[in-house]
Amino acid sequence: MSHYLLSTGTMTKKRLMRRACRREKPSRTKNSPLPTPQTFRRPNPILLWPACTASPASASFATTASPTRQGRENLGLPKRSSPLNTLYHSNPLRMAAVTPSGTRAWSTGVVRSSLIEPDGGELMDLMVPPDERAARRVEAAALPVVRIRMVDLEWVHVLAEGWASPLRGFMREDQYLQSLHFNSIRMEDGSMVNMSLPIVLAIDDYAKEAIDVSPDVALVGPNGDEVYDITVIEIYKHNKEERIARTWGTTAPGLPYVEEVIRPSGNWLIGGDLQVLEPIMYNDGLDHYRLSPRELRKEFDSRQADAVFAFQLRNPVHNGHALLMNDTRKRLLGMGYKNPILLLHPLGGFTKADDVPLYVRMEQHSKVITMSSTVFYHVKYILKNTIK
Repeated sequence: MSHYLLSTGTMTKKRLMRRACRREKPSRTKNSPLPTPQTFRRPNPILLWPACTASPASASFATTASPTRQGRENLGLPKRSSPLNTLYHSNPLRMAAVTPSGTRAWSTGVVRSSLIEPDGGELMDLMVPPDERAARRVEAAALPVVRIRMVDLEWVHVLAEGWASPLRGFMREDQYLQSLHFNSIRMEDGSMVNMSLPIVLAIDDYAKEAIDVSPDVALVGPNGDEVYDITVIEIYKHNKEERIARTWGTTAPGLPYVEEVIRPSGNWLIGGDLQVLEPIMYNDGLDHYRLSPRELRKEFDSRQADAVFAFQLRNPVHNGHALLMNDTRKRLLGMGYKNPILLLHPLGGFTKADDVPLYVRMEQHSKVITMSSTVFYHVKYILKNTIK
């Protein structure tokens, strides 16, 4: 059964904070003082768990229709005296069913914490099994070599662990054009999957000539020792201006990712099925925070979470963040969930030049979670570092 995943992105933070303040202070007038920092009660973390690599996280709420008043009574939930915003009070655990008499009823079903199904219905895992890696290394040694940058290695990591499911590798041209023009890609069964950001690998003219007509290539990482394969490759033109314009809505200079990653990259894109021979490690002292989606789902199940709400941020946790996290948890409890868990999702990798360094932020998150149990509300945390 699908479960409720709340992901609060930066586009909604201020709006949600305003709404929360209005609910906490319904009688506040225009000239009344704003809530003080002391009113922002922070959640109480009781779990600091190592977590994973990265995915472009959604900044939206998963919602369904809210149950009727009779349905709430049948579930044993408290009656409500005023209309509630379905954005917060919908609950996929309350499954609508048609009884033999034709009336609509609500039931809770079996509670599991495996969240929603991955896009495409299958969580991709592009790691080569350990018993096949030696043979694959021998085969890769005979292939044309393409050297990749650190940012490309991070995208390899995203793809390898299934964060970009259902992609099986860097986008081929048809997938790239669908993503670029329609913000989605079409599956073989005709269904559509959201994919608003092209995940591509650029190569230069020299690499294209070296590949020639080979159907497969070997990727070598920035340190020269990592090896990854792309099989059944497809090489196509990298129209940088169109990519920039359709992704960012402008070609104006000054966009950091554009200036540092896209414009200096090669004039060709290479797509195909990716095979990763070894787990990707960064040796930065933070690898123990990087769990795969599969490992996270297993952890959610082992903690018997009946809801998971995710908060993605690129700054140290502050009172505004704490307000949103605590408010979300209270709403989930009010909807009938018993064991909601927060996935704290700090952004690393490519961030703004003046951002607080990742290792400093991770230390702050760790201290907040381990040292503030007497002050914060009870919220179970899984702390995760993302590389993209």
